[in-house]
Amino acid sequence: MPELPEVAAIADYVDGRAAGLPIRRVDVASLAVLKTADPPYSALAGRIVESVSRIGKYLIMRTMPGADAADSADPTIVMVIHLSRAGWLRWSDQLSPTPPRPGGKGPIALRVHCGLPGEGFDVTEAGTQKRLAVWIVRDVDEVERIATLGPDVLAIGRDEFGAILSGTTGRIKNVLTDQRVLAGVGNAYSDEILHTARLSPFASAKSLSPEQVDVLHDAMTTVLTDAIGRLEGQTVARLKSEKRTGLRVHARTGLPCPVCGETIREVSFADRSFQYCPGCQTGGKVLADRRMSRLLK
Repeated sequence: MPELPEVAAIADYVDGRAAGLPIRRVDVASLAVLKTADPPYSALAGRIVESVSRIGKYLIMRTMPGADAADSADPTIVMVIHLSRAGWLRWSDQLSPTPPRPGGKGPIALRVHCGLPGEGFDVTEAGTQKRLAVWIVRDVDEVERIATLGPDVLAIGRDEFGAILSGTTGRIKNVLTDQRVLAGVGNAYSDEILHTARLSPFASAKSLSPEQVDVLHDAMTTVLTDAIGRLEGQTVARLKSEKRTGLRVHARTGLPCPVCGETIREVSFADRSFQYCPGCQTGGKVLADRRMSRLLK
């Protein structure tokens, strides 16, 4: 799943190429990805891309009327994209002028032609679980998921962070990935943050000591800013592989921890899993895999 560093890198990459360009056409191959109908996606044609940015893990493409727009044209129309678990964005200078076939089996869900013929991007989704979502709105707060987001993880200081943790219940892994509490972190970077902070994923959020909160806040900031720096300037096509090179525990089950050498372990539940190091995070204790038995506290 693309998280804050990848979404920030995608936004920066597309903004550098699309900002100031006219949108010539929008093709929708999967109507299921569209979560709004007013304004229609066709209203984007003829508008200018003003900027591409992010809010939490959401891509935000703001547009303004083109030079030939009528006086009644909406001053702002925003395309909001949530890539979810298997979505991605691909920029191309050689987009096919033929619209993708609606309901086709390919990964393309939506195509935006902007700039010169051939320029633009595809929004794609792999796999069979279709969770990609696109909203066309006049204000981002019309998207309920954004309106209910918690503060951005890179915009909060230590004191606010501590207050959030003390006011929540549940395990710290769940708190870090709950977008209604903190926006931007998902499964992969929460594993990395907790490893850096040397905290068990099952530690109670509100029971952390002030010193542990200090360490966790610093780890969160350091892990995310380092990832952003590592991805800066990369093409969108290289972001996934570059992300993997920076991970120390996530998706490394069975490999030695680069810090202490202990074997990295995994806990699985439902349709996902997370990784941790017993030596660094749980005092050597191996957490039971829920597939085999219930989780140990």
